[in-house]
Amino acid sequence: MATIKDVAKLAGVALSTASYALSGDHRVSAKTREKVIEAAKQLNYHKNGFAMDLKRSRTNTIALILADLSGPFYSELIRSVQEVALSNGYDLIACSSMGERDSTAVRFLREKRVDGAVVLAYNMTDEVLSASAGPNFPIIAMDRVISGEGLVSIIVDGESGGYEATRYLIDKGHRKIAYISGPSNSFANSLRYQGFLRAMKGAGLEEQAKWRLSGGFIRDGGYKATKMMLMQGELPTAIFYGNDEMAIGGLKAFEEGGIRVPEDISIIGFDDIELTEFIQPPLTTIRQPMYESGSLAGHLLFQMLNGESVNESYKLNVQIIERQSVSAPAKSNSSV
Repeated sequence: MATIKDVAKLAGVALSTASYALSGDHRVSAKTREKVIEAAKQLNYHKNGFAMDLKRSRTNTIALILADLSGPFYSELIRSVQEVALSNGYDLIACSSMGERDSTAVRFLREKRVDGAVVLAYNMTDEVLSASAGPNFPIIAMDRVISGEGLVSIIVDGESGGYEATRYLIDKGHRKIAYISGPSNSFANSLRYQGFLRAMKGAGLEEQAKWRLSGGFIRDGGYKATKMMLMQGELPTAIFYGNDEMAIGGLKAFEEGGIRVPEDISIIGFDDIELTEFIQPPLTTIRQPMYESGSLAGHLLFQMLNGESVNESYKLNVQIIERQSVSAPAKSNSSV
């Protein structure tokens, strides 16, 4: 990334003059200011909101950047990262990456308004993270594989989780199985889908194109995808929802359509959010260790801030949680 020194050099002015010009100081003439601003535009320079590109003092604050701040999925992650931050005498700022390149989260990274960040946001590009991270600005990237100076990745073994979920349904006797997916640009979704396909192929089964639907990892998306499936007239005997939120939306759609779970159709989710054990029927799901992964991310971030060496990547395991939303398929074919 360009620095204010680069701007000053291109504009042919002193470092202090470039700094004054970008700050709107009256001591700089309009002509010089225009020249500096034009140089900054050419270099795509972004002014550091706190350090002004000079020696940066610590803010004692870290950021947790998420794709969306709503919903129960992130609560455990936020709690675990916050606990680590507080134990180190730091504050935590949680912000959304919605808006992508124009988001507040991207500005926080580019302008170094915090001392480091934990990022779980599929809609934030690798380019932004690579350009922002460095030896003095660590970033822990979750649910993506990325490497570079100041970058560490943490992934959950979603491929194995997708395989286990699908294999569980197959072992119960299901052969007509659908996968309701999350966003197409989500690394976590792609891993779960790969696991689904591996299990299907291993059992000699094929995915049916008519059941290939997306729910975007949100409850309403799962509800709408399930409604679409109901309107098609033929149902699978089991559905693997890419996350629990979509599965909960699917449950509502089935209830409205008079389809019983698990008597008429079995469903399994992914995440094991807190709500899954309290809905009816309680949801069988794949548990990913959200609290543990958040705690790991926080500890790694502070190790890096303290100059300690860490590994470039970490992988966490998942486990199946059996509840009451899966049974053997009904003897008669499911149809509506």
